[in-house]
Amino acid sequence: MEFVAETIADLSPSLTLSITSQAKAMREEGIDVCSFGAGEPDFDTPQHIKAAAIEALQDGQTKYTAVAGVAALRKGIAKKLREDNHINYEPEQIVVNCGAKHSCFNAILACCDAGDEVIIPSPYWTSYPEMVRAVGAEPVFVETRQENDWKMTAEEFDNAMSGSTKMVIVNSPNNPTGAVYTKEELTAIGEVAASEDILILSDEIYEKITYDDTEHHSIGSLSDEIRNLTITINGFSKAYSMTGWRLGYTAAPQEIADAIDTIQSHSTSNPTTFAQYGAIAALAGEHSEIIDMVSEYDIRRQYMLNRIQAIGNVSTIEPKGAFYFLVNIEKTGIKSVNFAEKLLSRMQVATVPGIAFGHDQSIRLSYATSLPIIKEGLDRFEEFCKAH
Repeated sequence: MEFVAETIADLSPSLTLSITSQAKAMREEGIDVCSFGAGEPDFDTPQHIKAAAIEALQDGQTKYTAVAGVAALRKGIAKKLREDNHINYEPEQIVVNCGAKHSCFNAILACCDAGDEVIIPSPYWTSYPEMVRAVGAEPVFVETRQENDWKMTAEEFDNAMSGSTKMVIVNSPNNPTGAVYTKEELTAIGEVAASEDILILSDEIYEKITYDDTEHHSIGSLSDEIRNLTITINGFSKAYSMTGWRLGYTAAPQEIADAIDTIQSHSTSNPTTFAQYGAIAALAGEHSEIIDMVSEYDIRRQYMLNRIQAIGNVSTIEPKGAFYFLVNIEKTGIKSVNFAEKLLSRMQVATVPGIAFGHDQSIRLSYATSLPIIKEGLDRFEEFCKAH
């Protein structure tokens, strides 16, 4: 007898978490590993956020809240979305979840049935297809091109649709490519979705991490018609370095928000109560620490871009957001898992194989790590590439 459900037995574990765990285990054995695997900021959570959570604990905020989160936080998120993202949501349309990953899963679970198709531009964040498969729906991949900065065009989206298409996932700024969609690109995609009443899951968790004059745009802000089809996903992990706090949120049409609330009422219930008070402080506080963090990322980004572009047999685009490089290794003739395993065992450099993101001719390098580690790691990476 098979005890594990078919939809779950077919899922793949997260390669990004696996690589990070492997690198940590090697470090614990005393091996000098340079890790580019991390998908989290290497900065501490700002002090005023921690202080607010501590104060909440001391004030006895340790009981259940409303399933969708405390009213003050939902109001704060609605204000943030109105002022920063130019999208009008009522607090009742917002559900606070246990991290943006949980937000994405709740949204897909709320909207997709067996037999539905979900369009996902590739390369993609590793969990999107598995979430879709977990609810019995089918991921449909749109292969993007490096020469187009790994961005799906409206025409490519339109060509991928079928009578079974229920949703399209848009992730900007993008993990793993660092690409950021322009307002015009998002408008074109949104208009295609609106023409066929296709839901848009807009994952905007990296919105605060952009470079140069690059602007983040929320697709839900572009028209009322597009907003009424959009589930905006965001959270606190990347911008405020609050990964371990596990706080994300969905903002959605009321019917979908109610469904997500119901799902959460039967699964996790509310997110951690005192953590929510930290999130209230995050939204209310001044954002100089975010600016400083992004400035530091930018120094690392420019250094890595120059180093990678100087290596003859690999290539990359300049990331405009997030904190990743997707490095094309096709010229080495080695597939991504084999490349990453050899790089880790021979040079003690941890990366994430591109196969985890649907692109087997690449690896992902994160620059959410210190500049000395980046410099040493790239010395080893360059030596490895030149030997192949």
